[in-house]
Amino acid sequence: MPAGLRIRLHRTAASSLTEQISQTIRAAILDGRIEPGARLPSWSDLAAQLGVARGTVRAAYERLADELLVVASGPAGTHVAEPPARSSATAVPVAPALRKPAVPYPVGPLPFQMGVPAKDGFPVKLWARVMAHAVRAAAATATGAQDPCGVLELRAQIAGYLALARGIRCAPEQIIVTRGYRDGLNLALRTLRVEGCAAWMEEPGYFATRSGLMLAGLQPIPVAVDDQGLCVQQGVAARPDAAVAVVTAGQQAPLGVTLSSTRRNALVGWAARSGAWIFEDDYLSELQLRGRAAPALMAMDPAGRVIYLGTFSKTLAQSLGVGFVVAPPALAARFAEVAEHLAPAPSVIVQLAVAEFLQGGHYLRHLRRMKRLYAARRDALLAELAGLPGLEAMAGLAVLLRLPPGSDDVALVRKARAAGMWPSALSTWYATEASCAPGLLLGVTNLADADLARACDRLRPLVAPLLARR
Repeated sequence: MPAGLRIRLHRTAASSLTEQISQTIRAAILDGRIEPGARLPSWSDLAAQLGVARGTVRAAYERLADELLVVASGPAGTHVAEPPARSSATAVPVAPALRKPAVPYPVGPLPFQMGVPAKDGFPVKLWARVMAHAVRAAAATATGAQDPCGVLELRAQIAGYLALARGIRCAPEQIIVTRGYRDGLNLALRTLRVEGCAAWMEEPGYFATRSGLMLAGLQPIPVAVDDQGLCVQQGVAARPDAAVAVVTAGQQAPLGVTLSSTRRNALVGWAARSGAWIFEDDYLSELQLRGRAAPALMAMDPAGRVIYLGTFSKTLAQSLGVGFVVAPPALAARFAEVAEHLAPAPSVIVQLAVAEFLQGGHYLRHLRRMKRLYAARRDALLAELAGLPGLEAMAGLAVLLRLPPGSDDVALVRKARAAGMWPSALSTWYATEASCAPGLLLGVTNLADADLARACDRLRPLVAPLLARR
């Protein structure tokens, strides 16, 4: 028996003899009491020394071999395995994070929080019934292979909805179901393979999109937004060779303006001439609180340069994790191929539930109810904060409170969150300090009547010192 190895068996112990032998040898190897390469006694010799059956020792050695601690070499015996060779290679450098870690997300919707549908407006009972139907339907086909682009029932229902509500004529085969907007953005970037290229990005614009573009190896080019939306000519002047333009044409995030018809024609024309792609982020769908929602940009794209990114997270619930991409006909097969290998569709149960929700007309009715509810809550917030300078009503689901130049809206947001509110700092939506404007974006979706006055009473003393500087 090797020096440093002493095996004592306790036949009345709870652990088996095999476990006791393997544990003792394992500890000796890991502690370095048995050197790598040392030969262990044969099954017969150790069994004779310990007074146990050969099969008991053999089982202990097999356990150690499974853990790669010993190597059985047939007639040559069993030896302690050599440790893994130390690598002398230089560690691969890892790029630092693009920005500081995000603050923890709140547990539940808080006053003024953006991007979260009304918790009290979600049709809980109806959704529970629809989910129960989906569970039974999914169980009936649980053993079959699922289409990585999404179940056909949902893709067909999405195509019908888009034709009715957004003016997009597309086939179900052009639709790829995703796990949300960001998953759709990732799928589009992987499919087009535009690493190293420039991408127009609205200024101000959604910071998660900007970070996503950078992480995918693109260079975001800030393009100003005015009361007609993206300033296309500015983008052409800055980087006419950009491969991608990301735009929220229906309701600009965060300012809520709609891209004008003139700008739409200019944007689609630039993409057709230069061979660029337009990513249309239609994150609020038809939840337009001021007038009727304009048709989607993809509806007026004869050249097939627009890729439509949609989600149900802002209209139903974030926890669903369901979105979709509509690919131009020429790219549909390529999108499907990438989705199959790198971005398969989410849970079949949730997909079937959303499909039934759309088919039964519940989704359109839900959107109509939410538009009325959000409009009422926006008007109530404007009335409650009436008299504050810099207050602006937008077409989207937030009210903007502009602050005097030089105001630290990020510090103000920290104070508000410490007080149990969750507004967004307007300055964080800008990429460049030169064009940055301070302000607070106050989401209206979760401002129930019982919470509105109390939330505004907590907000006023926080903003008063800054507004007094006007």
